[in-house]
Amino acid sequence: MNSVTPNPALVTQEAVQRLPRTLLLLFCAAYVLPGLFGRDPWRGADQTAFGYMLAIAEGRTPWTAPTIGGLPLDTALLPHWLGAASIALLSPWIDAPLAARVPFGILLALVLVLTWYAAFQLARTEAAQPLPFAFGGEADTVDYARAMADGALLALIATLGLLQLGHETTPELVQLFAAAMALWSLAAAPFRRYRARIVAFIALPLMAASGAPMIAVLFGIAGTVIAARSTYAQGRAYAPWIGVATLTAALLAWWLRTWAWRVGFEANSEQLFQLGRLLLWFLWPAWLLALWTVWRWRRHLTKRHITAPLALATVSLVACVAGGGFDRALMIGLPAFAVLAAFALPTLKRSTTSAIDWFSVFAFSIAALLVWVIYAAFVTGTPAKPAANIARLAPGFEGAFSALPFAVAVAASLAWIALVRWRTGRHRAALWKSLVLPAGGVALAWLLLMSLWLPLLDYARSNRPWVARIAPHVPAGACVDAPGYGRTAVASLEQYGRWRVEARADRAGACTVRLRQQRRGQRIEIPPGWDVAARVRRPTDRDEVTLVLRRSAP
Repeated sequence: MNSVTPNPALVTQEAVQRLPRTLLLLFCAAYVLPGLFGRDPWRGADQTAFGYMLAIAEGRTPWTAPTIGGLPLDTALLPHWLGAASIALLSPWIDAPLAARVPFGILLALVLVLTWYAAFQLARTEAAQPLPFAFGGEADTVDYARAMADGALLALIATLGLLQLGHETTPELVQLFAAAMALWSLAAAPFRRYRARIVAFIALPLMAASGAPMIAVLFGIAGTVIAARSTYAQGRAYAPWIGVATLTAALLAWWLRTWAWRVGFEANSEQLFQLGRLLLWFLWPAWLLALWTVWRWRRHLTKRHITAPLALATVSLVACVAGGGFDRALMIGLPAFAVLAAFALPTLKRSTTSAIDWFSVFAFSIAALLVWVIYAAFVTGTPAKPAANIARLAPGFEGAFSALPFAVAVAASLAWIALVRWRTGRHRAALWKSLVLPAGGVALAWLLLMSLWLPLLDYARSNRPWVARIAPHVPAGACVDAPGYGRTAVASLEQYGRWRVEARADRAGACTVRLRQQRRGQRIEIPPGWDVAARVRRPTDRDEVTLVLRRSAP
């Protein structure tokens, strides 16, 4: 090696055995597919984005300036076009929510693929190679890179922050895909000359057009500096190309008017505590391994395999902090954090890997048991105390047994038992071994939630039950005033109620039905000429009442 300082990686050929492809594909399938099928859009950004997509696809609003309830879109337009086009093409055969999720599910799968290949290319660089042994037996270059890529993919799957956000139909998933493309482009520049340049020209403008122009520009600047200082001639030749891609992204953002700064950081103890808590759980366990990588490879921080993911992870971290703990900005850096975590694997001691294994076994086994107990409670009524808690927290929910989700959950639980048995056996040499149980545990928990608990979660997090309680008091096809309601509520009223909703305050009074929010302890004055037709509560919300007002008879 040409490195002045020996790197800390000591890896034998036995340690770089490849993760069985079937097992790796099952990990990815168990992670990507649950959450795509059989559920409504959930309150928040997921429901809002889908509301605009559905309105565009059904022709209720123009493609270039979409609105719902008269409220204009306040995020990037391109990701909404993606979902709307999918609904228009697929909705005759599948329902609209699933049709909107199909392209975003494909993007999530591509993020996993790009993360694997980015780690593979970085692990092939000369500075990343393990130290040669005096009498041979060190890991082969390609086998070592493949094992490191397997570890990066498992680290990404194990990261808790990607679970829900990665399965939503929001612009941030397109930004995440673009970030994974940018990371691969930077990693592959010395080895994939033309492909890397083409991907850079796609990734950075795509990120800017999807609502993250500042992160795209910072990514581009960092990539340009890294490429210019590369020890590879092709890497240095890549620098002007990514520089031009950065400029293109900035100009595209200016043309599309997507430039926006989300600044909400305040240096007070409460926000610092919330930010610290977010970083701890959102990046778990990648942040722990990434910090270990930075420490163990501290004499090699200028090397490409550390600098590239570290720079991109730092940009997303800074954006999250500047936004006052904006988790969706942090999500964009997850592929980079996963790659950093992978480079900790050759330096971990056996005691550390054992601690990770046993923590994963206990934590995820207890979580799976809890899911099964609560599932039994809301289906059979036993145990009685969890059943009473569910009845109190989700009044009106009635659980029912379904054979297919039950069979899927049983298969997932048996697979987890088999995985734990395999890992606690005589399988200690593989480089990626310490991330198998964390990734498998996250996939198990997500699959159980999206099979056994899906009806309960849909009841608690979807707005369908709320709209269903309003529907008996509002005529079909009516015009509904909803001043003061946010985009999520308006999207739900249009989707489930099929009413024409007017949410702008300056247009209030144009309809024969009006909805008003009333918080606990708040007094609402009924405008003259209106009568209260009903008071409706959201099933899982005790603090808010929806007043259904109708015009008084002459």
